[in-house]
Amino acid sequence: VSSTLVPPADVNALRDASRPETRLLIAEAPTNPYQSVPDLEEVAEICRGTRIKTLIDSTFATPINFQPASYGIDLVVHSATKYLAGHNDVLGGVVAGKAGLVSLVRDLRSVFGACLDPHAAYLIHRGIKTLALRVEQQNATAQAMAERLEAHPRVRQVWYPGLASHPNHETAKRLMSGFGGVVTFEVEADLHGTSRIVDACRIPRIAPSLGGVESLIEQPALMSYFELSTEEREAIGIKNNLIRYAVGIEDTDELIGDLVAALDSTG
Repeated sequence: VSSTLVPPADVNALRDASRPETRLLIAEAPTNPYQSVPDLEEVAEICRGTRIKTLIDSTFATPINFQPASYGIDLVVHSATKYLAGHNDVLGGVVAGKAGLVSLVRDLRSVFGACLDPHAAYLIHRGIKTLALRVEQQNATAQAMAERLEAHPRVRQVWYPGLASHPNHETAKRLMSGFGGVVTFEVEADLHGTSRIVDACRIPRIAPSLGGVESLIEQPALMSYFELSTEEREAIGIKNNLIRYAVGIEDTDELIGDLVAALDSTG
């Protein structure tokens, strides 16, 4: 099996990379951590014309904000560990699509044995009951936080698809009904200065996950990509001064006030 990597949301690069033997396109929408949003209508049209199946990981968006299948995508996957379960206490995943394709996944799962245990299934089912309420709060908080960060003098850039400054904002606005609970931003600091900002936050827990009721914050250079050198991280766009904030369902003003205080006190 071989693969070709193309830049996120670059539909022209996707078209150029497609080969006669290409069988499957895999993408995130939005992507982690910069939240690029590809035009799924165009992606689906390209892939249909070349008989390529499409699979979109829409964990960041949740089914509340984004339904890739309605734009012609064949399979949609979610890390149920994140927003669907919503309480940071279970591991699971979901594959959704037409019965013919999903049955193939189910058959393969039975061979490999990666079956969800009953208690984990219960926890995910419990979480889905409050998914819409949680996502509504997380959407609102993340939008307000992104707008406040964009105006802060210590913040160099903010990546959130709900901001007009995001390169895929117009696409996100057309395809999504909400923009999710993750805000990624770059600060005016070096590696250690960025760590001081993260450590100064009092409310969010330092952890690499997202989608739960508790807010989480991380410095990707020291967590998700710790095994890479600075040069290797920068080659894939992960800078030392990057912070990813996954908002929970705490009070919006308290979360923003806490983050602003951390930025101000470490300047």
